Amino acid sequence: MRKKGPRRNRLIAAYQRLYQTGELKARVEKAGAILRECRLCPRECRVDRLAGQKGKCQVTREVVVSSYGPHFGEETPLVGGHGSGTIFFGYCNLKCVFCQNYTISHLGEGTSVTSDELAGMMLSLQTQGCHNINLVSPTHVVPHILAALEIAAGKGLSIPLVYNTGGYDSSETLHLLDGIVDIYMPDMKYSDARTAEQFSGIKDYPRANQAAVKEMHRQVGDLQMDEWGVAQRGLLVRHLVLPNRLAGTGDVVRFLAQEVSHNTYLNIMAQYHPAYKALDWPRLSRRITDREFSEAVELAHRYGLNRLDRHVPSPLFR
Repeated sequence: MRKKGPRRNRLIAAYQRLYQTGELKARVEKAGAILRECRLCPRECRVDRLAGQKGKCQVTREVVVSSYGPHFGEETPLVGGHGSGTIFFGYCNLKCVFCQNYTISHLGEGTSVTSDELAGMMLSLQTQGCHNINLVSPTHVVPHILAALEIAAGKGLSIPLVYNTGGYDSSETLHLLDGIVDIYMPDMKYSDARTAEQFSGIKDYPRANQAAVKEMHRQVGDLQMDEWGVAQRGLLVRHLVLPNRLAGTGDVVRFLAQEVSHNTYLNIMAQYHPAYKALDWPRLSRRITDREFSEAVELAHRYGLNRLDRHVPSPLFR
């Protein structure tokens, strides 16, 4: 019988150090000021969200949470024996036509919460034994997260913080998170700018995404795990295989191997299926094949990326 391991991580989360010095409070103030002319992500909408103006993400001064709780379907090092403490935020700074969570990311399904309520969710997840706080789609609500984190840290929150992002993040925002985030988990969705514009509504995704991943790695390095295989700190990259090679897997794995690290922990994901508006696009209108997935894994190995998350291929492949 597999042992579940300890319910608490041994390392103190990075943000606790900044809380003790008062630097976390300063970061909260800096992040909040950005909302007056929002440039949290590379879209740089420049709207005054504190005055109720909406940019592409549709969020103003309030933060929307769709759900939260222990999650056992995340990457193996995050789940451990007691689950990853996920908090799903409403809306997103991307507009992917194939989004499998479109009711959350596009329609904003969820409830507006205060900083105190968000802090309470974090503390509840820690109390339930989760190995980390996993912030899903956090880019557009970083100031709200930091405000809640300061409250939670003061009340004893100490487990690692996971920044689970679509990968379209700005250097300015990432610099604010330096020393706060323990584990970065960005998507690398595309290697071609035209494909990104067509399917996610942004022109410069590959450039911004690659710059973000390099900055994340600079901050936290390669993924480190404890003796139980539970992630403590580092970079974990996700790459969703799309049909017809639309994700540009070869260029993605080449970039990771040559410009980030051969020791990058990579989850090559096989779960694509046509969702939301994907059926309107012939090249996205089917699941991926066994061959397409195997090719993606082989490409990663070819470039020396061997730290791959465990895979359970879908029985619906054809």
